[in-house]
Amino acid sequence: MNRKTKIVEGYWLLFTDLVSIIIAYSIAILIRFKRFRWVDEPELHFMVCICFLLFCTVYSFLLDWNREFLKRGILVEFKAVVKFNLFMALSGMALLFVLQRGFDFSRLAMGYFVILDVLIVWGVRIGMKKALRIYFTSKSNIVKVMIVTKDSVLNTTVSRLKEAMDINYEIVALACVDANRKGVIVDGIKVNADGDNVLDMARQIPLDEVFINLPEEDKDYVRHIIYDLESMGIACHYNIDIIERPQKEVRVGNFAGYTVVTYSVNYFDYRRMSLKRLLDIVGGLVGCILTVIMTPFVALAIRIDSPGPIFFAQTRIGKNGRRFKIYKFRSMYVDAEERKKELESQNEMQGLMFKMDNDPRVTKVGRFLRKTSIDELPQFFNIVKGDMSLVGTRPPTEDEFEQYNSHYRRRISMTPGLTGLWQISGRSEIVDFDEVVKLDLEYIDNWTLGLDIKILFRTIWVVLTGKGSK
Repeated sequence: MNRKTKIVEGYWLLFTDLVSIIIAYSIAILIRFKRFRWVDEPELHFMVCICFLLFCTVYSFLLDWNREFLKRGILVEFKAVVKFNLFMALSGMALLFVLQRGFDFSRLAMGYFVILDVLIVWGVRIGMKKALRIYFTSKSNIVKVMIVTKDSVLNTTVSRLKEAMDINYEIVALACVDANRKGVIVDGIKVNADGDNVLDMARQIPLDEVFINLPEEDKDYVRHIIYDLESMGIACHYNIDIIERPQKEVRVGNFAGYTVVTYSVNYFDYRRMSLKRLLDIVGGLVGCILTVIMTPFVALAIRIDSPGPIFFAQTRIGKNGRRFKIYKFRSMYVDAEERKKELESQNEMQGLMFKMDNDPRVTKVGRFLRKTSIDELPQFFNIVKGDMSLVGTRPPTEDEFEQYNSHYRRRISMTPGLTGLWQISGRSEIVDFDEVVKLDLEYIDNWTLGLDIKILFRTIWVVLTGKGSK
């Protein structure tokens, strides 16, 4: 979908969502109190409504929940709307809790609002889908495309474009430059031109854009086609992808004055990463306060149990190989690192990690600290510094990192976290390092802010129940 249609879709959806919230909120107040109760609590109701509107705006732009809107089915859309409203209601309740106004606001009114907004937003969106489809596929808005390619990739190019293009694109012509395929039907589209008359065809038909896929073709010939099409005012898309296997993200950009194609398995939108960092800072500061409160009690227990420092610091590997000092409450005897070599033969983990039940290096207090995950609290300072995130992959030790192959190294392509999929998946039951890597890569490949929040809630449950920790 081109930029114009994306803007139309994005802003119209935001506008209708905001209007729907105002309508649903007003009706909810009217149903609950049989009248508009603005006279009794005007600032409270106005504040909650503004909170909902701000949440909707942030949710739309930062979480981008309208992505693939036109391709989503009715049921998928309903689930998305319900999820949106639940998070919005939680944000409103959180605001009321912080301001200590929870008892002043009707819970029944909140319930009415969520139900009404789900129904109104869902209904409006179903109507919007039909309206936008009609608008984008109208004669004045449809983008007419011609494909210029070679016989060897003709069928593949047509099928891939038809599968991936948005509804406002239409393939109107095919040109096969290295073989006489005129009249042949490929996936419902007729080949109308060859290498000799491709430009004549472009001049004679209604045409907005051209997609050129000519692997290993003479550059002078390609340059000639592109220059001539540009002179006609036709936009050209030239495929310069030199890697055939599907990529997670391929971008064209500028690097030090050169036009380059950037291949990346993972590309994270800066808006979402900024929100993730904001979540880390807020959560990290709360964790630091908790750590400061807990430190005198934990320190006393550690000192009584065994001689040595209160905190344990170790060099770990962070994002893309950066080294940093990780901090924990000491849960082992001071000679633990030296004794590790003696215990290597008793390692219960297959692969590069070391794990041992009933590790003799762990102190009595240390066992309790590990069981309750209290030993991890000082890592909140790492999170505030930016070395770690609340949610991420497990940061490896230097010894582990030095033995990594290319597959293993990808697990540090994202900032390591205090918790992650491995920690909530029964970490003590996992005895294969490859399984840890699998979970870490699953997190990286499927990362969303929603996944982070889900992992954080599951982490709280795991900590409270002690499940999976030893």
